Amino acid sequence: FMLYFILSALVCFLVLKWMKRRMYCMDVTRLDGRTVLITGGNSGIGKETAVALALRGARVIIACRDEEKARKAVQEIKSRSHNLNVRYMEVDLANMKSIRYFSKSFLQQEKRLDILINNAGIPSVLDWTDDNFSMCFGVNHLGHFLLTNLLLPLLKESSPSRVITLTCSNYKYQKLDFQDLNYNLFPFFTYCRSKLANIYFTQELARMMEGKGVTAYSVHPGYVQSNWTCHFSVLFRILMQVVMFMFFVSCEAGAQTVVYCTVSDEVLPHNGGYFTDCRPATLRGFARDAGVAKKLWEASERLVKLA
Repeated sequence: FMLYFILSALVCFLVLKWMKRRMYCMDVTRLDGRTVLITGGNSGIGKETAVALALRGARVIIACRDEEKARKAVQEIKSRSHNLNVRYMEVDLANMKSIRYFSKSFLQQEKRLDILINNAGIPSVLDWTDDNFSMCFGVNHLGHFLLTNLLLPLLKESSPSRVITLTCSNYKYQKLDFQDLNYNLFPFFTYCRSKLANIYFTQELARMMEGKGVTAYSVHPGYVQSNWTCHFSVLFRILMQVVMFMFFVSCEAGAQTVVYCTVSDEVLPHNGGYFTDCRPATLRGFARDAGVAKKLWEASERLVKLA
């Protein structure tokens, strides 16, 4: 019986390890003289991405709303990367005024922006932003949509530049309803719609910036052991800690495809593409609809008052 138990445990361990396997970015391209902006860079995938890019010599700016956490993250990133060219700027992606103020300050203080990584995100929660958008759609899509548009002039001046936006394979479970973009009824569905919006945003951005020196990529980092459960109850967090330990990958592993899309020239033929596990992946047919992508862009412009 004991031998059977040991063998079963070993098989389960190997199966789980196989399920969690991930490609690592082996590209050693340096980023000396380049400036990288990462939203939500104070924790999780964002922080691991910041460390990886700082190690390559980049000037790294993390943008987030919690000053105390950000300062601690900056010290950790500097310590781990041995790069002192790391700083923090405050922004709240749930507040359009905050995004506009941040962008104005960034354009005044920074001479270039080579890489924008739209990493920050809100999980499946039912809440509202300060501008009365559903929290998931408002932060995950509209916040980054406005931020990217306001920083586009500097991205173009710094060309060749890249915009990487984190999404999720859960996009496949929902479609956008243009009669109700602010959908906020079932938490998981509102999250899926926001992640689908990230994909459409990337595709339309790539189309609009074609020939202007700015390329765009969307990234599914995998299911990652990060602190996204902090928005939920204690019981749910305990349950998810077990699930994440068994099936989810580390933040370092989750950051690899983001790093890959940031530094590798292999991504250039796939402008507007969707990547996972350090390679391009195929989207469902409805997620490749250029007409929907354009329609969402125009609707988003009206919602954030860019149009």
